[in-house]
Amino acid sequence: MQTTGVYFHEIFKEASWEIVGERFRNFPEVMEDVLSLPNVTLIKPEKVSEDLLLSVHTPEFLDGIKKRWDYEAACFSVGGCVEASWQVMSGEMRNALVFNLAAGHHASPSHAWGGTYISSIGPAVSNLRKMGINERFAILDTDAHHGDGTRAIFMGDHDVLHVCFCYGSRVEDEGTKIDIDPGWKTSDEEYLELVRQEFVARVDDFSPSLIFHELGYDTCRGDYGDRGLSPEFFIELVREVKRCAERVCEGRYIVITMGGARRETAEYIFPRIVEVMAE
Repeated sequence: MQTTGVYFHEIFKEASWEIVGERFRNFPEVMEDVLSLPNVTLIKPEKVSEDLLLSVHTPEFLDGIKKRWDYEAACFSVGGCVEASWQVMSGEMRNALVFNLAAGHHASPSHAWGGTYISSIGPAVSNLRKMGINERFAILDTDAHHGDGTRAIFMGDHDVLHVCFCYGSRVEDEGTKIDIDPGWKTSDEEYLELVRQEFVARVDDFSPSLIFHELGYDTCRGDYGDRGLSPEFFIELVREVKRCAERVCEGRYIVITMGGARRETAEYIFPRIVEVMAE
């Protein structure tokens, strides 16, 4: 039986983190019901190797980031993304939810900001390619803010499609790097329709072997990037992208947690997201 992997390290619940606070304080306990499903597996990630970090970051940048108090948590976060991508691509897992702190889409080769200080997807793709998996990959970013670090790492790599729902609209890098502006206030259905038009349709043509999803819930009503979306939106969003992955790349789909600080929203959406992924 192919399973849904849930990658979580207990260090994520042990501090109040920059910007996102204590959103994972009650995890994984709040996921007890869904973690008991026979096709869901809870996995404690290992730290990412320094060699993989150096495959996307400069040595000078990494030397500085190592001094940060949250560097260890970031390494476990990226390690989870690396492990999940390999296990999904090798067929050990069907899909995965990767819990993530202090790492992510604002980390470029030599600069980082906004609570994400080393790249999550960059080392994961680098590892896959080192393992001989030289395929196409698609990245969907639905955080409130522009995934500038992810964009910088993959700019010029036409085997990576990066579609970022942020602010401003543009297409660059021979049509493989796209920004979509969903508006400062929108509805669940309007945003979902944009995802169908601007991401799903492109993925159908691009034919990736794996979809990464940098999922921020900071766009939820009442959070710091509020765009008017309901908690139910995030569950339907994952359902929509999962359908796309089932059709295009044999279900290979990895969700990575990005922005969002409201603990009650996290505790509501993530168990249900796992439930959808495990259907």
